[in-house]
Amino acid sequence: MNWLPRPAEGNAWVAPSLLSADFADLGPDIADMTAAGADLLHLDIMDGHFVPNLTFGPLICGAIRRLTDLPLDAHLMISRPDQYLAPFAKAGIDALTIHVEAESPVSETLAQIVELDMKLGISLNPGTDLEEILPYLGQLDLVLVMSVQPGFGGQKFNPVAVEKIAELARRRETEGHRFLISVDGGINGIDTGPACRQAGADILVSGSWLLGADDRPGRVDQLRGDS
Repeated sequence: MNWLPRPAEGNAWVAPSLLSADFADLGPDIADMTAAGADLLHLDIMDGHFVPNLTFGPLICGAIRRLTDLPLDAHLMISRPDQYLAPFAKAGIDALTIHVEAESPVSETLAQIVELDMKLGISLNPGTDLEEILPYLGQLDLVLVMSVQPGFGGQKFNPVAVEKIAELARRRETEGHRFLISVDGGINGIDTGPACRQAGADILVSGSWLLGADDRPGRVDQLRGDS
């Protein structure tokens, strides 16, 4: 299974959000982001119910898997993730990130993901208190902090994400957890990304700021902290 260790101190892994890629021709964008130095790919799965948008499902994930060897994290913004776990495993997904706000029982869903041999991730929305995910921290491989409300484009980065990242990093060190900390929503290499890195984020998810750039390698370096 493809997965990542903690990045070097002061750096972060870079995860392009393929929702900003050209879905009429995904191959060149995936190849280009790989050549630019991306570390993993972030796949936004939306069901039109948990969030007011529809994207794609396991079929497209399987097609993406055939185009890359990079780790794939599927961010399930769906009401009942427990009903779709096996198809995502079959598609070749490495990590499944479910929302603590979803309708599926969290503990049971995490146990099913373990049985399917995928990495465990939990995400929480900006308005959700960190207390909601604390009981699961010891099981997790990934915590995804949303810095915007999922399902809506063009939102401003919510600085509450930085506070949550810092608290997660503190708990990880004091309690001996292994999870990586990821952040998604309004992330760039100018101000929001560096602030999240400084707070302890290990993975920066970036969509249009990264995929819409002419100099993608330069922006990957900015996000990672290499420039």
